[in-house]
Amino acid sequence: MSTPSTPLPGGTWTLGDLTITRFGYGAMQLAGPWVVGPPADHDGALAVLREAVELGITHIDTSGAYGPRVTNELIREALHPYPGSLHVVTKVGATRDAQGGWPPARKPDDLRRAVHEDLDTLGLDVLDLVNLRLGNAEGPHPGSLAEAFETLVDLQRQGLIRHLGVSNATAGQVAEARAIAPIACVQNMYNLAHRQDDGLIDDLAADGIAYVPFFPLGGFSPLQSSVLTAVADRLDTTPMSIALAWLLHRSPNVLLIPGTSSAAHLRENAIGAGLALSADDLAELDKIGR
Repeated sequence: MSTPSTPLPGGTWTLGDLTITRFGYGAMQLAGPWVVGPPADHDGALAVLREAVELGITHIDTSGAYGPRVTNELIREALHPYPGSLHVVTKVGATRDAQGGWPPARKPDDLRRAVHEDLDTLGLDVLDLVNLRLGNAEGPHPGSLAEAFETLVDLQRQGLIRHLGVSNATAGQVAEARAIAPIACVQNMYNLAHRQDDGLIDDLAADGIAYVPFFPLGGFSPLQSSVLTAVADRLDTTPMSIALAWLLHRSPNVLLIPGTSSAAHLRENAIGAGLALSADDLAELDKIGR
């Protein structure tokens, strides 16, 4: 891997014994429409993954449910054998149905099967980090995660998983997971307009736990993006660049996994996330979610 000409924005974060770039890459968009089936441009998908490594990204987020298995197969084809610095984070706890839905798959047998499938599809002996996906497509839902999380803890004890996390989780579920075993990250929906996890982010930062925000394609409604667009116009950049830069400014434990199926767009995201926002910029942007 060649040395990147420009350092990635945000520096690095340590997940347990893993050092990863705060600016990562989310592979979901590499699958076909609605995250089902193969990409329209197979070679282009491989090029995006290779560009990520060339940029110096050492944190790729994926799931066996994407495709299903499509993004994991692409990651293996593009990057295996993996550079020693590259860490692949995966997610279990949901599957796909014929209608393109995301039904839960959190029974112990479901989770064990998903972990072994990820190991096989990615060509790995151990998964660096596995997130337990909770809730559904509508968001988090309260309820105990003990049986599911304890299943992943058992797989961790077997040496198949290095680190654990939770995704789409309530604050109560995060606390329940931490009472069972250490976690390295929480992956929830969060952005300038959806600030429900502000307190959780700060609590996790104090304990050295990463927070990985995701948000739907498009990110913001027109009303919510009007201030974002105004700031972007003033700084002669894109709303997405401002949104990503704000997340990196939000807290040092915030890690980014913006997804794209375009190598050029990936480079634009990496450059845009490195924007320096002034105190006045941040104050104006903070009003969006208040």
